[in-house]
Amino acid sequence: MLSITVTALVFGVIFLAELPDKTALAGLVLGTRYRASYVFAGVAAAFLLHVVLAVAAGSVLTLLPQQIVHAITGVLFLAGAAVLLLKKGEEEEEIRKPADQSFWKVAGTGFMLILVAEFGDLTQIMTANLAARYDDPISVGLGAVLGLWAVAGLGIVGGKALMKRVPLRLITQIAALLMLALGVWSLYEAVAG
Repeated sequence: MLSITVTALVFGVIFLAELPDKTALAGLVLGTRYRASYVFAGVAAAFLLHVVLAVAAGSVLTLLPQQIVHAITGVLFLAGAAVLLLKKGEEEEEIRKPADQSFWKVAGTGFMLILVAEFGDLTQIMTANLAARYDDPISVGLGAVLGLWAVAGLGIVGGKALMKRVPLRLITQIAALLMLALGVWSLYEAVAG
């Protein structure tokens, strides 16, 4: 059964964690060069594949005893918070321009870029972590996909405007604070449970 609360929480955490990521910038660059709908189709498909893989990995973790799952997820959330707080500003990566602007070429470029760049990325690990934490693959998967798609859409269509209004450092700090809180709560449950 779908939990709106879990979906909303996962959406918020993934959205904030992905916003300062290099893939949002890559989406912005692709969106300035090509038709936005073509770019979004490729990027959205890649994110969907990543979420399915992450939720499957997180669901395997739920086979472990609850205290161990809480301890593992707590440590991973704390590590994610540290990564967000310690990472330096990311620079725009060079993106090859396809020879033509057809749907399949542009969508394929977006798909491959995100597929490679996001594999093993913090948000994919966080999604697996959240799937293990809540043992609700549908709600976690939906929240993660919607969060990633929202960032991709913002990056492709209006990333520059958002980054001018909201400092990237603030977005990163809010995401890290949320992950820190989730990590502490998970560790508390591991010890108390």
